[in-house]
Amino acid sequence: MSYSTSVSAQRTVVVSSGGYAAKRSNMANEVTVHRMVSSSTTSAVLINVGYLKTFPGILKILQIILGCVICGIIGHYITWTQQADYLQPELLVLIIAATCLITTSLLVFSCLCSISTASIMPKTLFESMYHLVAAGLYISCFLYLIVFLTDNKRYIVEYEMKIAANAIGLVNAVLYVVSSIYSVRTFRRG
Repeated sequence: MSYSTSVSAQRTVVVSSGGYAAKRSNMANEVTVHRMVSSSTTSAVLINVGYLKTFPGILKILQIILGCVICGIIGHYITWTQQADYLQPELLVLIIAATCLITTSLLVFSCLCSISTASIMPKTLFESMYHLVAAGLYISCFLYLIVFLTDNKRYIVEYEMKIAANAIGLVNAVLYVVSSIYSVRTFRRG
């Protein structure tokens, strides 16, 4: 589409020389403005890579990596042939770590696929509540696991690996606490 606009204007010019002023009027200027309007549609998928460079993006990526390591270690070294009493803490850790891993991954993928989601999501109550609940669950289940492991040290198979997973879990709990503090501050700012 092409638009053409013609504008006529009159201008009064004051010329002064040697103390005398003379007016010239009826000077017409003509301006022509051409505008090109074009529209196009694209089917390209845009990925918001800039989100991964932000503080919440880095925290979520670290939480995903540590969550994968925890699920890998606990999932590999869980002993399914033990009594139910020995299975409960490890299974609880595995369930909570997997649930938080899936939810955090979905948050990251939604922020990567949509620029508007990355700007709106931190201002909602969901992200604040999720990080607070995840931090509480991580802290409680990993404290339960460390107490259980130290009380039953001689009966636990692969004790050192489970302690390593516990230490990684507590680091991840700290990351969730930091994320919850950051998300609550962002939520309050609106």
